[in-house]
Amino acid sequence: MNVYDFDNTIYDGESCFDLFLFYLRRRPGLLLLLPKVVYAFAKYKRGKVTADDFLTVYAPQVEQMLREIPDVQGDMRAFWDTHEKKIKPFYAELRRPDDLLITAGPDFSVREICRRLSIEHFLASRVDLTTGKIEHFNLRERKIEAFRQAYPDAQIDSVYTDSPENDRFLIELARQAYCVRGSKITRIK
Repeated sequence: MNVYDFDNTIYDGESCFDLFLFYLRRRPGLLLLLPKVVYAFAKYKRGKVTADDFLTVYAPQVEQMLREIPDVQGDMRAFWDTHEKKIKPFYAELRRPDDLLITAGPDFSVREICRRLSIEHFLASRVDLTTGKIEHFNLRERKIEAFRQAYPDAQIDSVYTDSPENDRFLIELARQAYCVRGSKITRIK
């Protein structure tokens, strides 16, 4: 089994930020949240946001926004119609049927791109679209918890990530690990 992080690994960019911009064009009132979103992403990229920080500080606004969206699934199809092109070409070359995509991104978005890429296995942040409630935020050490719960006996052949620090727990389990920076893939284990 090969395990892939998503954002900045097989997806060129941060899909959640792109999703926010997608909604910003549809709901200009979200412009008021832009400074907070940019600040949160900057803290996240520097490793200064824990899962607990996210759930207490940022999740309530995300949950409220999700409750106000009438057709999330339709929006995800429209979003991926314009953003699927940001999947990096190397993934098609390495793709295997037992690949696992593991990401902090929301399951309602990840499900659609996995369907399009024929990826059967993914672990993402779980969101109840009826309530907007984030049931599991799949970040850093929580990725390994979700992995062990879903695949207790699985062996990871290779891990691909843009952030060896954030995915160090998965790297420890893998036979091999690769760091992806843009289109460059470097073996790190």
